[in-house]
Amino acid sequence: MKVLQRVLETVRPNFEEGGKLSLFNPVFKAMENFFFAPAATAMTAPYVRDPLDIKRIMSAVVIAILPCLAASFYFFGLRLVAMIVVSYAAGGAVEVIFAIVRKEEINEGFLVTGLLFPLILPPTLPLWMVGVGVAFGVFVGKELFGGTGRNIFNPALVGRCFLALAYPAAMSGNWTTAGGGLTGRLLQYVGASNVDAVSSATPLVLAKQGQLEELSRMFLGNTSGSIGETSAVAIILGGVFLLFTRVANWRTVVAILGSSALLAEILYCAQPERFAPALWHLSAGSLLFGAFFMATDPVTSPVTNVGKWFYGIIIGVITLLIRNFSGYVEGVMFAILLGNIVAPILDEIVFKVRFRRLASEE
Repeated sequence: MKVLQRVLETVRPNFEEGGKLSLFNPVFKAMENFFFAPAATAMTAPYVRDPLDIKRIMSAVVIAILPCLAASFYFFGLRLVAMIVVSYAAGGAVEVIFAIVRKEEINEGFLVTGLLFPLILPPTLPLWMVGVGVAFGVFVGKELFGGTGRNIFNPALVGRCFLALAYPAAMSGNWTTAGGGLTGRLLQYVGASNVDAVSSATPLVLAKQGQLEELSRMFLGNTSGSIGETSAVAIILGGVFLLFTRVANWRTVVAILGSSALLAEILYCAQPERFAPALWHLSAGSLLFGAFFMATDPVTSPVTNVGKWFYGIIIGVITLLIRNFSGYVEGVMFAILLGNIVAPILDEIVFKVRFRRLASEE
């Protein structure tokens, strides 16, 4: 690493103001910060209360995603590699263009967004849609608000929401059956052209038809669904790591899962022939993935602890209401985006209440 550091120090003048390659200074700084920790103080969210910088927060998230990635490769095969490459290429291009135009540094945040985005998509989605979706998510959900730390919405969810509304047939049809056996689909590339031979409905689609998928299959991930959201055990492993490292706040996770489980159990006890039990809902769809990896985004979630509780409750309740009482089979995406909208309001309410208490005590 010392050799690389000397090389970077040698070529640095070319990228600084007045240098021959000054236009690409954001790219140079991004590469430098990727290999070496920047000695800088965060000026915008996410803020932390310990020596961790943004790069290390993002590194922890990447490590937490590894179990989901491993399960995704096993169940859905080599196509995930192509989707990740397209996601990084298209979304990264948008990041670089905005950094060059604004003459700002490229933030490490896209390392996570570019990896999370393919995991919340159907396995056989055309690659050009992957590129369009992630580019839209980064552009509209992040850069238009000023970049990392200023965005209101989770960029990955903005991109998925756009695809769900613009291309509903591609986003909701012909789900791939998860691989099994010793090698799963590790050596297979299942694309849109040959999906018909291995297609099946997701657990939430089957539930709308009155059929409940086996809980054991959903827990392990041997079922249809978005690439990284089918294996509950893989998501829990990564989620526990995020909680242990305090990158994700446990209040948000507990509030989402607790409120959704409580409402699901109430509905199940009222009409067991119509509604599924709580444990089934927790394992089905993207509820676990959204609770651990999406809703805990430190930029788009509340900063106050009380606000995190209400934020999580709102997401959990809305998810179950959409699943059970609307035409959509999944509600996590819309619930988190709605939660992103109210997050600043929740913090404002908490601050006002606290200031009133302090004023009254004086």
